[in-house]
Amino acid sequence: MNKPVTTANVQPNDLSQFWMPFTSNREFKAAPRLLVSAKGMYYKSHDGRDILDGSAGLWCVNIGHGHPHVLEAIKAQADTLQFTPSFQFSQPLSFELAQKIAALTPEGMDRIFYTNSGSEAVDTALKIALAYHRIRGEASRTRLIGRARGYHGVGFGGISVGGIPSNRKFYGPLINGVDHLPHTHNLEKQAFTKGQPEWGAHLADDLENLVALHDPSTIAAVIVEPMAGSTGVLVPPKGYLERLRAITKKYGILLIFDEVITGFGRLGRSFAAEYFGVTPDMMTMAKGLTSGYVPMGAVATDNKIYQAFMDESPDGIELFHGYTYSAHPLACAAAMATLEVYQDEGLFQRAADISPYWQDAVHSIRGLPNVIDIRNIGLVAGIELAPREGAPGKRGMEACVKAYEAGLMVRVTGDIIALSPPLVLEKEHIDKMVEITSDVIRALD
Repeated sequence: MNKPVTTANVQPNDLSQFWMPFTSNREFKAAPRLLVSAKGMYYKSHDGRDILDGSAGLWCVNIGHGHPHVLEAIKAQADTLQFTPSFQFSQPLSFELAQKIAALTPEGMDRIFYTNSGSEAVDTALKIALAYHRIRGEASRTRLIGRARGYHGVGFGGISVGGIPSNRKFYGPLINGVDHLPHTHNLEKQAFTKGQPEWGAHLADDLENLVALHDPSTIAAVIVEPMAGSTGVLVPPKGYLERLRAITKKYGILLIFDEVITGFGRLGRSFAAEYFGVTPDMMTMAKGLTSGYVPMGAVATDNKIYQAFMDESPDGIELFHGYTYSAHPLACAAAMATLEVYQDEGLFQRAADISPYWQDAVHSIRGLPNVIDIRNIGLVAGIELAPREGAPGKRGMEACVKAYEAGLMVRVTGDIIALSPPLVLEKEHIDKMVEITSDVIRALD
């Protein structure tokens, strides 16, 4: 017998039905951290406390919470047009938005394919890479190369090229024909570096070893985060990305930058590609595209990739890929308004201008108990704590909970505290984040 459609039996304090992602459900539901509203730099907790947002939600709320321009744009769009398919139909805003995005991407990389998330953007980019080589007569290029400690979402492709062990171990083999570069972090050589480490550019040369092992004619693409965020803020060594770009070009391998975190001002530039002066063949994006107000992602490709599909495909559909909600009208409206806020309020430059103060502030935490590394770039910082013997990750999770109790939201990966605040923050917010984080670290055993 079908259950009646009703909300009459909903119990506000019953947390049992929602299976939460990337969460210890048992621990959370025993002592929930519920957020009920947000404005500017702050969330409001269910018990009425202000929680300073030190993580931009989930690396995404770059313009701060409750910005009226974006909210008004979403409401106006909902009143006008709520949905159109993007298969054989579309709506004008999707094309206008593509132009806006293309104005921010590196020159020549101005073909935009819409998705609904960073995970979907990654799987889309990997599929485009495979199809690109196939239509050009190089169907042997099927191997994908990621990097250890890399995070590329939770799609089958993203987990396969990703390199965070805890995200992979539950599933066993996923996509065949995947290999990984080593990650770029070395605690002995790089600890407490401000900005890009001097040591480590040579690690890109490991790609030459993989090319020799597999043969370049079998490799389709290499995907890396310019700055690896979710694994705990791993900043690329000076010269590393440049060498990776040179090697991929040498062998005709596509280079994909996963800019889901680094895109839209996180490093004080439109994208990390601009910040580092290295142009890949494709970039994935999401999070800051709409500042998290409505889910949306996208892939930007080099014109040569798009043109190959137009020139080499038979009449009809050129790419057999897409999503029901690609270029959703509400998402397009949110993205357009968000990009306008970035421009009108000069938020990318604002992030660049305040970054030196941010760097000095977060590095002032050095010397506190159990702090073994601090790393930063742009408006991002990772504070690494020594793990407890036999209990890795416990100290980090306790720091997360204690910070929330003290009025600060942070992200943790294992024993690494990550800070990535909205770009609208003031110096007083930085001071408060550092003060609370310092107090929390002192209180940990």
